Amino acid sequence: MTEASKTYYFTQGLTLLALVATLALGLLPALLGGLFVYFLVEFGTRMLGRVGVIPATGKIILLAIVALILIAVFAMGIVVSASYVSEGPDSLVVLLQRMAEIVASGRIYLPAWIQPHLPANIEEWQQMTSDWLRHNAGHFSVFGKEIGGLLIHIVIGMVIGGMIAIRPAFQEIGGPLANELHERIQYLSRAFRAIVFSQIRISALNTTLTGFYLVAVMPLLGTTLPLIKTMIAVTFVAGMLPIVGNLISNTVIFLIALSVSPSAAVSALIFLVLVHKLEYFFNAHIIGTQIRARAWEILLAMLVMESMFGMAGLIAAPIYYAYLKDELTAKKLI
Repeated sequence: MTEASKTYYFTQGLTLLALVATLALGLLPALLGGLFVYFLVEFGTRMLGRVGVIPATGKIILLAIVALILIAVFAMGIVVSASYVSEGPDSLVVLLQRMAEIVASGRIYLPAWIQPHLPANIEEWQQMTSDWLRHNAGHFSVFGKEIGGLLIHIVIGMVIGGMIAIRPAFQEIGGPLANELHERIQYLSRAFRAIVFSQIRISALNTTLTGFYLVAVMPLLGTTLPLIKTMIAVTFVAGMLPIVGNLISNTVIFLIALSVSPSAAVSALIFLVLVHKLEYFFNAHIIGTQIRARAWEILLAMLVMESMFGMAGLIAAPIYYAYLKDELTAKKLI
């Protein structure tokens, strides 16, 4: 075996170990943040190269631009979210108030024996919620720390991704191991790009079907739901999160439909269950098309990764599988 082959196989083993450790140590958000910045810089550099910008200079410029854009997006997101949450008839505050009213009024549909144990009005619900929050403040403190740690991981991952992206700007030629590792990162970046574009398409498809149901089908059935624009917006934004996003949007739509009538809630529930069950196959097909894999391959990878690493494995499965396909294709093994 040649030295080049030894270096290649050692790098492969090191990369696989790092990918598994990423899931085991809960560092998937950092990996995704790093891949996101790396992809933006690499993609932008290619675009600038077409107009004659030197890659080394282009990467440094793009990294600075990406940093400024991310800061601006975060700041704008906070401002827009604050106004959207608190202002207007379709704001999230109105949505949450409506959901609270639904939960409060929903007691009439429950068995008689359980109704005496539930709050009778909104005020009692608010008091019960306040008492529960006060007694569980310690748990929320831990949750807040976990959110803070998650954001720190993402930011650090973005910084690392940016540093790796501009590495060739300062060192065109490295050692064999460094060059092999950089090639593995490029494969990961391509896999990440394919999955991100797929998830955008999946979210757009989900939003289109849900919007058609809310705007066209429900009125034909004799029911018009309130807060349609808000529910469509929540569906698209939440749809960017695999699996979890569907649960969030489905819960919101079901509760809003329940506020109109039980029949509307049942209709919405049937639609959501049928469509989202079919979407698992659509999603696998969309992702499989991007990475040149069959739908059953993606579903099998998601099943195995979820059983091994939980939700993180389910999210990472398409990226990891796309990376593996690229590696095997490069070696002409498949």
